[in-house]
Amino acid sequence: MANQEKGSKAYLFSIVLVAVLGGLLFGYDTAVISGAEKGLQAFFLGSTDFQYTDFWHGFTCSSALIGCIIGSALSGVFAQGQGRKRSLCIAGVFFFLSALGSYLPEFMLFEKGEASFNLLIVFNCYRILGGVGVGLASAICPMYIAEVAPSNMRGTLVSWNQFAIIFGQLVVYFVNFVILGEHTNPVIEEVAGGMHKVVDACTAHDVCNWTVSDGWRYMFLSEAVPAGLFAFLVCFVPETPRYLVMTGHEKSALNVLGKINGVEKAKEILAEIKATTTEKTEKLFTYGVMVIFIGIMLSVFQQAIGINAVLYYAPRIYSDMGLSDPMVVTVFTGVINLTLTVVAIATVEKLGRKPLLIVGSLGMAVGAFGVAVTFGNPAMSALCMASIMIYSACFMFSWGPICWVLISEIFPNTVRGAAVAIAVAFQWIFNFIVSSSFVPMFNMHLTEGDDFGHWFTYGMYGVICVIAAIFVWKLVPETKGKTLEDMNNLWKKK
Repeated sequence: MANQEKGSKAYLFSIVLVAVLGGLLFGYDTAVISGAEKGLQAFFLGSTDFQYTDFWHGFTCSSALIGCIIGSALSGVFAQGQGRKRSLCIAGVFFFLSALGSYLPEFMLFEKGEASFNLLIVFNCYRILGGVGVGLASAICPMYIAEVAPSNMRGTLVSWNQFAIIFGQLVVYFVNFVILGEHTNPVIEEVAGGMHKVVDACTAHDVCNWTVSDGWRYMFLSEAVPAGLFAFLVCFVPETPRYLVMTGHEKSALNVLGKINGVEKAKEILAEIKATTTEKTEKLFTYGVMVIFIGIMLSVFQQAIGINAVLYYAPRIYSDMGLSDPMVVTVFTGVINLTLTVVAIATVEKLGRKPLLIVGSLGMAVGAFGVAVTFGNPAMSALCMASIMIYSACFMFSWGPICWVLISEIFPNTVRGAAVAIAVAFQWIFNFIVSSSFVPMFNMHLTEGDDFGHWFTYGMYGVICVIAAIFVWKLVPETKGKTLEDMNNLWKKK
C-alpha cells in the first residue's frame, strides 16, 4: 500500500491537530479573564467580610500565572514519568475542572451568589488549577508535535501551536462578546487609594445585574467545551515514538513511525532514535551547560522583549493615545498578528529559524524605538500606532512561533523533558515580571506630567530586542532540516 511506503500525512495532521487544541486552550484560558474581570470585580466588591482592593483584583486576574509557573516546572516530571500523551490528557482534565470550578466556585461549600473571602480563595484555586494545565500544555504540546513530526515538517507543524494560541485568544474575545450580548459591564469608580465601588445606577439596572451575578460565570464555563473535547480526543492519539523507545516499547514506536513516514523510513528513524536513547534518562548537563543556557535565554528573551505588555494592555495604550474606539484597533491588531503567524508557518522550513528571529528582533526594535519617540505627541499619533503594529507584527512571525519551535527541538532526546520544563518555567516567570512591571514603568515621571515612563519603557524594550538579535546571531544554532537525533551530535561537538 502507498501509505506503508510513504506514510500518511492525513494521519500525521490528525494527531497534530489534536495536540494543537492544547495550544488553543492555552490562549483561551489566559485570555478569558479579559472579558470576565469587570463583572468578577463587581461581584466581589459586594462582599461584607473583607475589602476587595486593587491588590486582590490584580491577584485574581493573574492567579492563573502562578499555576502556569507550577505546571511548566512540573512538565518535565510529567512528560518523563507519565509520557507525553498522558500528560496532555491530564492537562485537559485540569482545564475542564478549572472551567467548571470557576463557573461555580460555591459548589458544595457556599451559598451561590454570596461573595466572601473564602469564596475568593476557592475561586483562585480553580484558576491556578487551570494555570497548571496551561503550564503543562505550553511545554508538552510543542514537545509532542516535535517528536512525531518528520524533520522537514517539524518547524511548520510546531508553529501551528503558536497560531492556535493566538486563535484561542481571538475565539474567547468573540465568545465573551456573544455571552455579554445586550447586557453591559458594571461601571466601577475609584473612591480611595486601591478602593473601588460599583456605581449605584449600574447595580439597579437588570442588564448590568446579570453581568455581575452570572455573566462572568458563563465566560469561564465556555472553556469546558474545548477542554472536554481536547481531553477526549487525546485518548485516541499515539504516544510519541521517542518516548516509546525510551521506555522499551520499540515495536509500538515502529508502528507509529510507519504510519507517519512509511515502513522503510520508519526503520531508519527508529535506528537513529535507538542510537541516541540507550538510557532512559541522562543528567541534565550531560551535553554541557550551553544548551540549557540557550534554551533558557530563548524563553527569557521571548518575554523580556515586552510583547505581553503590548498584548495585555493594548486597549489602555490606544486609549492613552487618544483613540476614540481602542477596542476596534485592538481587534484589528489581533487580525494582523494572526496573519503574520501564518507567514512564519509558511517560511520557517524555507528560511530557517535564525533568520526569522534576527529579522523579527530588529523589526521589533524599530517599532519599540518608534513608540518611544512618538508616544504622547498628538501630531504623531498615526506614526505611534503604526510603530506598535510593527512591533507586534514582527513578534508574530519570529519570537512568537519560532521560540516554541526551537525549545521543542534544540535539546537532545534524553534530557528534553527536563530541559523543556526549565526553559518554559523561565518563560512564565518572565511573563509575570514583564506583565506586572509594565504599568508602574509606563506611568513613571521624573517631573510632574512628563512622559519619562513612556519612552523609557519602550526604549528599554527596543534595546533588549537588539540584544536578542545579537544573542541569536552568535549563540543559537540553526536546526532547520536536522532530526531530533542530530541534536545529540550537535551538542557533543560543542
